[in-house]
Amino acid sequence: MSISLSDPTTRVALVSFAVGTLGGYLLARILAPTTVVIVEDKSTKAPQKDAATSDADSDYDSDSSIGSLADTPTSEECKLVLVVRTDLGMTKGKIAAQCSHATLACYKALLAHAPGTLRAWERGGQAKIATQVKSEEELLVLQATAASLGLCARVVRDAGRTQIAAGSVTVLGVGPGPRGVVDRVTGGLKLL
Repeated sequence: MSISLSDPTTRVALVSFAVGTLGGYLLARILAPTTVVIVEDKSTKAPQKDAATSDADSDYDSDSSIGSLADTPTSEECKLVLVVRTDLGMTKGKIAAQCSHATLACYKALLAHAPGTLRAWERGGQAKIATQVKSEEELLVLQATAASLGLCARVVRDAGRTQIAAGSVTVLGVGPGPRGVVDRVTGGLKLL
């Protein structure tokens, strides 16, 4: 059996193969993770808040560190863990809103400082796990542990317009980061 370039089916197959190969190559180049290591000196940088954050029902601490681990390339699955305080008696809707604030805060931090990790999390389906703690102290210890491991750790403080007193710490977002590292911080917590 011989292949003839005069056959229309053969020409369509060859053109399709060439376009698919070129398209795959270009897509891989665009989506390939980059290695970026961000080291911030907190003493010279003032925390910044944008207009959208200051008008929201909650605020988040933007001074948490994102260490050198944050954008280290990894083949490990990435995930985001949301740690919710259950001692505040928040309704399901309030918890959902506070978790949304934490997710957005972590997303913005990684977008600015660790885009490779963010892309890995997005490609992996954006895993989000909701867990619980019973006190602010427990939540703040987890935040410090996450920051010491180089993970993004964002605390949400309620604005006090609805159910919770102004300034109350409601949720901690840990990650997105490699599953093994995030689990070192939150692996022992109960699911919400």
